[in-house]
Amino acid sequence: MRFQLGRAVVGAALAVTLVVAPVSGAAAGAVPAGGDRRLLQVAADDLLALGITGVQGIAADGRRTSTVRSGVADIRTGAPVPEDGYFRMGSNTKTFAAVVVLQLVGEGRLSLEDTVERWLPGVVAGNGNDGRRVTVRQLLQHTSGIYNYTSDLPGLASPEGYLEHRFAHLDPEELVAVAMKHEPVFAPGTSWDYSNTNYVLAGMVVEKITGKPWTAVVRERITRPLGLTRTYSPGDVPTLPRPHAKAYQQFEPGGPLLDTTLLNLSWGWTAGDLVTTPTDLVRFWQALQAGRLLRPAQMAEMRRTVLAVTFQDAFPGARYGLGVMWSPTSCGGYWSHGGDVPGTSTVNGVTSDGRRAVVLAIHTRVAGDEEALAIYHRADEAVAELLC
Repeated sequence: MRFQLGRAVVGAALAVTLVVAPVSGAAAGAVPAGGDRRLLQVAADDLLALGITGVQGIAADGRRTSTVRSGVADIRTGAPVPEDGYFRMGSNTKTFAAVVVLQLVGEGRLSLEDTVERWLPGVVAGNGNDGRRVTVRQLLQHTSGIYNYTSDLPGLASPEGYLEHRFAHLDPEELVAVAMKHEPVFAPGTSWDYSNTNYVLAGMVVEKITGKPWTAVVRERITRPLGLTRTYSPGDVPTLPRPHAKAYQQFEPGGPLLDTTLLNLSWGWTAGDLVTTPTDLVRFWQALQAGRLLRPAQMAEMRRTVLAVTFQDAFPGARYGLGVMWSPTSCGGYWSHGGDVPGTSTVNGVTSDGRRAVVLAIHTRVAGDEEALAIYHRADEAVAELLC
């Protein structure tokens, strides 16, 4: 899932009681890209200096890629971060879900202006919530005003909560029900605020229309056509395939790191459950922006942005489309979507033509705002520098 700026849900830097030595190396088969690789390695090592245990990075220019790694996969053994290891992409999953919805729009099976009530009668109701007033577009754009259910999940709040709930299964209906206990943050279409509930509802619409589970839909429509053999929805499986670096979460500023690698991400579902590798994820971003997944009309809809209101303090000028974010830079800007789950963050970016793309998989999340923003800003700076 994506961190929520302005609501103190951003992680911050881990206590520097841990000394981690940089480990770098290009992945097998990668074609060195000189300057790209050097810039990427500097960024990965800088993130390590800010308190991250391990980082994987990949930069693509057409079919040429540069890969780096820094730090350790396991703070107990000191094993190096693996090459092209598996990780949980978090809210990058939202981009996959938005692609599926927009494909269905292109096939004439629904409209972005359809109400949630049309497809999910009675689901968005109570405490001022009204599915008759919320459209599919507003779900994908985060302009629905619906409360974010992850703000109420005990498994995300403390070490004890994580250990108690890490294997728990939660159905989409349960997640939405958590959100319905709260009044809307604003009236639909009147502002912007990030809410994972939007994408759980979008996933429920997808399953209603297709008659297929999310795991099958994402495989049939995205991962199989693109040959992303190492990207999948894990369902209730709490483990990661090998190779992978361990995920570490700090729950309080200055507190210890907790290994959060074991995790049932059913609570993330279409808002954040996918597992991937750097190579697969950079290929997805390139394919999407190159027009391999959406027709021109639907790509244009995806790129219609509004101001990401609650992100402005940390990321001035950031705008949100349908499952993608636009970040301004000195050379114009780039498309992206971040992702956070306990112990792992993903930062990325891609040019509008899909030629150049960058993915950073960061295997630590920390607990105080100032330090966390330093980590995110350094990663975003690296993405912008590489894409420019």
